[in-house]
Amino acid sequence: MTVQTFNPEHVLVSQQKDGTLLPDMTNAVLKEVAESSVVMQLGKYVEMGGKQEVTTQIQTDGLSAYWVNETEKIKTDKPEVVPVKLRAHKLGIILLASREALNYTWARFFEDMKPQIVEAFQRKIDEAGILNVNNPFANSVEQATATARTAIKGAINYDNVLALQDKLYDADVEANGIVSKVQNRTALRESRDGNKVSVFDRSANTVDGIQVVDLKSNQMKKGTLYAGDFDHLIYGVPYNINYKISEEGQISTVTNEDGTPVNLFEQEMIAIRATMDIAVMVTKDGAFAKLTAGAEEAVL
Repeated sequence: MTVQTFNPEHVLVSQQKDGTLLPDMTNAVLKEVAESSVVMQLGKYVEMGGKQEVTTQIQTDGLSAYWVNETEKIKTDKPEVVPVKLRAHKLGIILLASREALNYTWARFFEDMKPQIVEAFQRKIDEAGILNVNNPFANSVEQATATARTAIKGAINYDNVLALQDKLYDADVEANGIVSKVQNRTALRESRDGNKVSVFDRSANTVDGIQVVDLKSNQMKKGTLYAGDFDHLIYGVPYNINYKISEEGQISTVTNEDGTPVNLFEQEMIAIRATMDIAVMVTKDGAFAKLTAGAEEAVL
């Protein structure tokens, strides 16, 4: 007997609606989410091994070096290592398509839906972990700047970029990343020192030598920058992305033009549900600082 395998180039969506996809397909979505998400680009990955909650060890400040005389014992610092619990939360999206999509191959359907899934997941992860918008996690970068009182108000210019870094230096932190958005590019280019040299390197996408990553979300206001040591932002992904196709049922979160819920059976539509689990945590409040134009208050 010949054992049939799932080939996305040949199998129609209607033939396999349970979301059982090739690892290559699910890995492709997760890879693109990781490449577009600020949290996953700058944060430090923690292996979760298929568990919803894991305990990981983080090292507190305390390492130092000492000048010593000949034959004198070298002092030994013992930085504190503390356990923290990293807990994943489920993130889901439902996308609608015409019934005709059931006649697509999974390869075609997957390529059509992938950009929408990637963008939706990226935005939700970054809005929660960075901006504290609809945040299921214990904390966020936004909350960290409020707790540590490292937020400053002012326009994006050379002096304020230095002031933003000074906030971190006060806590013995050196930034390895800056979160910005595309709309800040002009202000960054015009931020020049006394020699009229721009603080922004367009070719390297750096500010004062620090890597800049743009966050895609209208929830982040123009004129806002977050700087910090993103080794203190950790994240984990316990499972791969899961899919499910449905032809029946009512979608309560999506409505028609007349305000009625979408009914898949009556309207000859299908819905694809995609879910992923992710955990995000800030392990040191003082590791982050924020520059804001002052129009909005910190979200607590």
